[in-house]
Amino acid sequence: MRKTEVADTRLRVFAPAKVNLTLHVTGQRPDGYHLLDSLVMFADLGDVLELTAGPEMMLDVTGPFAADVPDDTRNLAWRAAALAGWSGHITVQKNLPHGAGIGGGSSDAGAVLRALQCDESGLSLGADVPVCRFGRAAQISGIGDRVDGVDVMPLFVVLVNPGAHCATPAVFSLLARKSNPPMDNLPPKGAGGAYWLSWLRAQRNDLEEPACALSPVIADVLETLGGTKDVLLARMSGSGSTCFGLYPTLAAARSAAHALSASHPAWWVVPTTLS
Repeated sequence: MRKTEVADTRLRVFAPAKVNLTLHVTGQRPDGYHLLDSLVMFADLGDVLELTAGPEMMLDVTGPFAADVPDDTRNLAWRAAALAGWSGHITVQKNLPHGAGIGGGSSDAGAVLRALQCDESGLSLGADVPVCRFGRAAQISGIGDRVDGVDVMPLFVVLVNPGAHCATPAVFSLLARKSNPPMDNLPPKGAGGAYWLSWLRAQRNDLEEPACALSPVIADVLETLGGTKDVLLARMSGSGSTCFGLYPTLAAARSAAHALSASHPAWWVVPTTLS
């Protein structure tokens, strides 16, 4: 591992929400790691980190979702900085709910590795970290170690989190079948929106059913999203509990988000663009 050398003593880093548009579990290795096939895109909202170089590692967590986020070596941003051979003060503004299937700590870690120009993939920190380090639309496979960039047009979605926390190991433990078919071949380059929508509808998230069994409110979210005006597709992201609704325009997504916020004020509801 090459120790990171960054000229700036202070860096401001954006860690976008990660959304799994698909998530196929295709197998499980003897060491217990699951094999995945997933299309991932990133939102234009996320956490914001500030890194100030110094002799000692320190970390502060602020923001609307700061509660219960560790501020020590358990924090993935801390561990990513250490992996990069960097030390100093990290401030994490948590704008994303954690344990929610949209990257959270993995995106923080990936953003830190990217900003510090670290040559490590981050796989040792978690299966989602390499794609979060990549930071743009990609197909991930294997145990998260293979990341291949994908050309996808921007998508307009509403993210909804009901406040439930889904522990990824618990969700995987309820998965009845570990060897499922991979995704269909990706649409060809230049394919239009109708082609992509048809393709997305034919894919799935294999963790959706076990997550709903673990936290039935996710099924409520999916049903509610599926009933909103102009929705094209409703699905869960990652291992939950955040779900997304796909809409034809950003205006339609914003309108749906307004209605959802009014009817379910306790839910975290945000319209956003994926790229």
